[in-house]
Amino acid sequence: MKLALLMTGTGTHIASWRMAGAPVGRATDVGWFAEVARKAEQACYDMLFIADSLYVNDHPTGMELRHPRHAHLSLEPVTLLAALAMVTDRIGLAATISTTYNAPYGVARALASLDHISRGRAGWNVVTSQSDLEARNHGVDLHAGHAERYARAGAFVDVVKGLWDSWEEDAVLGDQTAGVAVDPGRFHRLDHRGDFFSVAGPLNVPRPPQGHPLVIQAGSSGPGQALAASSADVVFTAQEDKANARRFYAGMKDQAAAAGRDPDQLVVMPGVMAVVAETQGEAEDRFASLQSLIHPKAGVALLSNLLGDIDLSNLDVDGPMPAIDQTNASKSRLEMMHRMGITQGMTVRQAYEALAPGRGHLTLVGSARDVADTLCDWHADGAADGFMLVPAVVPYAEDEFAKRVIPLLRQRGVSQSEYGSGTLRQMLGVATPANRFRCRENAAT
Repeated sequence: MKLALLMTGTGTHIASWRMAGAPVGRATDVGWFAEVARKAEQACYDMLFIADSLYVNDHPTGMELRHPRHAHLSLEPVTLLAALAMVTDRIGLAATISTTYNAPYGVARALASLDHISRGRAGWNVVTSQSDLEARNHGVDLHAGHAERYARAGAFVDVVKGLWDSWEEDAVLGDQTAGVAVDPGRFHRLDHRGDFFSVAGPLNVPRPPQGHPLVIQAGSSGPGQALAASSADVVFTAQEDKANARRFYAGMKDQAAAAGRDPDQLVVMPGVMAVVAETQGEAEDRFASLQSLIHPKAGVALLSNLLGDIDLSNLDVDGPMPAIDQTNASKSRLEMMHRMGITQGMTVRQAYEALAPGRGHLTLVGSARDVADTLCDWHADGAADGFMLVPAVVPYAEDEFAKRVIPLLRQRGVSQSEYGSGTLRQMLGVATPANRFRCRENAAT
């Protein structure tokens, strides 16, 4: 069972910052994140994961009620992970980078650099962004359409991978006697010209230790799944129950096979928000206390944000969740909220209370044994290859999960108690990609 940890300042729950002991004000404290990273490595997580957005949600409704984490006030993730690479040795380091508001060459260089700095532990969470607020920070007024964003993302990932292949492993000779620095037949211009990009190459960083840094895809819409099936190594997904998770898992494996890939090379990791205590009652009390801290304005603002900043401020929080059929933001979150309102008949308050802890990820509240039972059941029954812990409250959730749940997973033989050797790819059982230019040369001969 693969395990990853989402790193966040105070937690993913929108009221986490109000809990006693929350690390308020440390979202830009690299020492704090170093402490979290070292503890995660001691617990033998496979990977740290940083979510990211390129804007501050300054909508006036509820703005003053949201801790900066939920207004997206945070350090740039590749910079932060490069620092954490210096205080860790084995754990993977994955950064979220948008394909809509970046250029392939810069992303390829940054991630190749992180992979070298970390000695083969870098990962890239591919996102297409979801808000007009991000568009306005990058020279345009409106966010591109969903289909266009994913078409661009597919081209973007392909260009980045091509740039990572610019230099073959034996291209740099450094022969001082002969005075030959580079084998000209072992580095390559990409010369890509397409609908979205024109990129000459080659990249000015040697090929990464992993060949390609690990590629993660976190969208569960149809286009997101197609992108993951064709080009990702890990899928990070939000699944509310095992039946839906099994369908998603089987569908992703089938799509990978249809794309000509080995389905076992695509690792499916649902998110899990776990509130763990010694007993079920204690866990429920802690969760109820956290839920009680949600201010209605902040709850409505959360729904608005997940729908791409649609104005919901005039809604009666105890009235029915409205039917919202179209959004240019996350399609999977739209479908989830549509089910809440239409199928499940939730009120607005019930909807934001359901989404406040982990944004629709699996929510488990109970004893360590109950949580471990559920994770093992999903893992054994074809619903997950592993899980991303989405901590509701930092550091409580991370500490309790490491203290109580991970030892049980180890006792059951499904979780590692020490790291193996090699890169992040090797630890996850994901193959190192062949260099596309060398493959072409071999095919030609």
